[in-house]
Amino acid sequence: MLITALLALAAVLLDWWLGEPRRWHPLVGFGWLSDLVERRLYGAARMTARGRKLRGVFALMLMLVPFTAIALALTALPYAGMAFSLLMLYFAIGHRSLHDHARPIAAALQEGNEAKAQQLTSHLVSRDSAAIDPRGAATESVLENGNDGVFGALFWFVIAGGAGALLYRLANTLDAMWGYRSEHYLAFGWAAARFDDLLNYFPARLTALTYALLGNTRQALHCWRTQAPVWDSPNAGPVMAAGAGALNLVMGGSARYRGKWHQRPILGAGSPAAVGDIERALTLVRHGVFLWLVVLTAVGLGLIYV
Repeated sequence: MLITALLALAAVLLDWWLGEPRRWHPLVGFGWLSDLVERRLYGAARMTARGRKLRGVFALMLMLVPFTAIALALTALPYAGMAFSLLMLYFAIGHRSLHDHARPIAAALQEGNEAKAQQLTSHLVSRDSAAIDPRGAATESVLENGNDGVFGALFWFVIAGGAGALLYRLANTLDAMWGYRSEHYLAFGWAAARFDDLLNYFPARLTALTYALLGNTRQALHCWRTQAPVWDSPNAGPVMAAGAGALNLVMGGSARYRGKWHQRPILGAGSPAAVGDIERALTLVRHGVFLWLVVLTAVGLGLIYV
């Protein structure tokens, strides 16, 4: 456990120092391969929903099993295995990139450039850019992606090493590509969405607890308990409700997707997000990462002396 904690710390520091690879990012290649698999396996328009769902299950296994098996083999190597584990967590975690995407939105808002802030925010969320409130949307995205891009990868690294972190990130990527509830992806992306829900069940609740402990704890726990069940995602609900409550903010409400307005439940309590709340959300994630690393190190040291 102490080695795991030290590797996690090293990966977080490496991510913060280097950020995401700007060229030859493995996930770019994985995304290209996923598009190819989708085109080959999606099937004809007349195919039944059950048939397309089975094809989606096969596509998910085809994209995850070989890479996870290779990762297991590499991380099992003597000596070099730890280096491979460190690199896999570095590629899986997105702590620095979360800041790199959110802070320019806050900067654009502080400059009074609402249109630029909306355009930048549209890279983080799937809403229509012209109808985005960049303050609320960016703050929501930071809280949600704190789990998807940071804490989830750390959780699966602790549970299953570098291979676990890689599996989590690849599954999360497939959910982002195929997990929509649109007519096109409803059946084919069913397996990707459900598998991502499964992998995120425990990390999301630990993330929600982390947010609650580092903010307005009583309010965050109340929002999590009463508001999360009505959110459409079983894992994003606890994360965003607890995060909003911890920061004394209200989130959710109306949002426009592909020209259609959707009324989402209200999460949290307090005031609507302002430009400064984007940085407050980033700070909450940073403090959460620090807390996790401290706890992991303490557990590792404690086990040595037990």
